Amino acid sequence: MEPLNVCPSTLAEGFDTYSPAAHKQLFDGKEVSHILSFDSPNNENADAEEYARHVGRISLSGVQPKASLLISADRQLVKPSEGERGRYILKPAPSSYSILERKYCPANEHLSMQLAAQVYHIETAANALCFFRDGEAAYLTRRFDVAPDGVKYQQEDLASLSGLTKANGGSDYKYSHLSYEECAELIRKYTTAAPVEVLKFFRIVVFNYLILNDDAHLKNFSLINRGDGEYHLTPAYDLINTSLHLYEPRIFALDKGLFREGMMFTDTHTVDRGDFEEFGHRIGLSARLVKRELDFFAAPQPLAQELIHRSFLSEKLKQHYWHSYNYRRATIC
Repeated sequence: MEPLNVCPSTLAEGFDTYSPAAHKQLFDGKEVSHILSFDSPNNENADAEEYARHVGRISLSGVQPKASLLISADRQLVKPSEGERGRYILKPAPSSYSILERKYCPANEHLSMQLAAQVYHIETAANALCFFRDGEAAYLTRRFDVAPDGVKYQQEDLASLSGLTKANGGSDYKYSHLSYEECAELIRKYTTAAPVEVLKFFRIVVFNYLILNDDAHLKNFSLINRGDGEYHLTPAYDLINTSLHLYEPRIFALDKGLFREGMMFTDTHTVDRGDFEEFGHRIGLSARLVKRELDFFAAPQPLAQELIHRSFLSEKLKQHYWHSYNYRRATIC
């Protein structure tokens, strides 16, 4: 692979591996290599058995495989031993040919997460890119549902909290039953500090609109109890600009959109600042608070352009990402 000149986690310039800040955030200060010791499963010469030996059991979410990893004694990312719980999730590029520019899915998700954290100060799961031995990028994220002693925290996504499953809600149960307004009601029902958690949810919904993430479905929002007896919204995860990879992108993941009664969509011009003002009002946020947040999201952010420029997307996709993001930003001015 080509030598790096930016940190593959923070996108800070001047680094040929993870920066000290990335080592601290991701690996508790350990200097872990950004290069994996095995090839991508997408390599045409890939040895599927070798890949399985290195990552162990693989789960599949949608079309993107995920594997569990931890840090070995020699500071490599490896599969957990029997009985061990992985601390990291590895997401290689999806193999489905129905996805456009699929090898850049990891770079897209990484950039989107960094924009959320660095530009918009949204709490996110610690994340980075790492690279297979053959040079292909994969997305790496640190699990936030595992305590330092390895015990798993209680966590429930909004599909579970609403009682929806494939059995009672159909194959599209994550998308077709609730609106984001109704999601906020679930958060109010199950959290103690509801005003704080609902505001966090509002900010993530606006951010997803801003970056054209139309896959923010019910399982991509969760509540977590870290042992204090209270549930809080988890750090944001699975943020990605889906318009870079889908033939027919949508506006919102949920069919009903922002509102309980649903929304009528004809094209992307039908959503504007007024919709988000109404959404904020309906979920219990003050007009002053909604104005403050929307003004912030609508304002030009030079750092956003810098991060997009430094990202690991292709030049064509960098331009696509920048122009689509900038267009959406203009609609909420």
